[in-house]
Amino acid sequence: MTQWLGLRTAGVCLALGFALIAFAVQAQSISATVNGVQITSQQVNDRANLLRIEGQGANRNQAALDQLINDTVQLSEAERIGISISDTQVDEAFANIASNMRSSSANLTNLLTQNGVNPQTLRDRLRAAIAWQQVVQQVLRGRIQLSELELETQAAQQVSPAMSFDYILREVLFVIPQGSGVSASRRTAEANQYRSRFTGCDAAVDLAIQFTDAAVRDIGRRHATQLPDAVANELAGLTVGQISSPRVVDGGVSMMAVCEKAEARDLTFLTDQLRQEAGQDALESEAAAYLERLKAQATIVRN
Repeated sequence: MTQWLGLRTAGVCLALGFALIAFAVQAQSISATVNGVQITSQQVNDRANLLRIEGQGANRNQAALDQLINDTVQLSEAERIGISISDTQVDEAFANIASNMRSSSANLTNLLTQNGVNPQTLRDRLRAAIAWQQVVQQVLRGRIQLSELELETQAAQQVSPAMSFDYILREVLFVIPQGSGVSASRRTAEANQYRSRFTGCDAAVDLAIQFTDAAVRDIGRRHATQLPDAVANELAGLTVGQISSPRVVDGGVSMMAVCEKAEARDLTFLTDQLRQEAGQDALESEAAAYLERLKAQATIVRN
C-alpha cells in the first residue's frame, strides 16, 4: 500500500512538472524562428525595453523583433565562416559602453535592471554586432574599390586659396588650471597682451616666461588642410613672425605662431579623409545589401 501511494505521488509530481513546463513554454511563446532558431516573446519584450530606455518611440515590439531576426541571421553567418565571439569580447564591449557613460559595468547592469531591462539583451546585441563587424571586414572589405581620380577631383574642389599653404607652427597656450576659477576672458586678455609684444617664433619662449601659466610647444609642419577651417583662414592672412588671435580651447586660450610659410597645394590629407569617408559609406551600403541577401536566403517564420 505504501509503495502504491509512493508511486502515485511520484506520478502526480511528474504530471505537475510537465504542466509547469507547458505553462512556461506558453508564457514564452515563439515570436519567430530563423533557420530553426527560436526567438521568444520574452526576448522581444527584453529588447523592446532596451529600445525604450534608448528613446525608441512607437512600434518598439516590431523594432525589437526585427533587431533580433537580424542578430540571428548575422550570428548564423558568422558561425558559417568560422567566426566565434567570446564572452570576454562581449564583456569588454559592455565595459566600453559603461566607460563612455563614466560608469562601471556593475553600475550599468544595475541601471538597466532598475529600468526594467534585462542586461543580457544588451550583451546579446553586442555579441551580434561584434560578430557582424568581423563578417563585414572579412567578406566585404576587399570588394570596396574607390576611384583615386574621383577622390582627387573632389579634394581639389574643396580646396580654397586659404588651404594652399604649408606651415611650421608654434602654439602659445595660456593655461586655465582645472578648478582654479580663472575665467577664459581674463586669460584671453593676457593672451592679447602677449600677442601685442610678440616679435617672432625665436623669442616666443622668452616672452612666455614673463607670463603666468603660459606654455609654448612646437606643432611642427602642418598643411592648411590639416587645420580647423577658422585657424587656416586666419593663418592665410598672416606672414612669418606673426601670431593668430586668441581662441578658447580645452585647457586654456591658444594662439598659433607662424614660423615658416610656403605655398603648397597638397591634397593628400583631404584625399585620405575623403577616401576614408567614401570607403566607410560604401562598406555600410555593401553590408546592408549583404544582410538583406542573407535574410532572403534564410527561412524566417514570424508568428
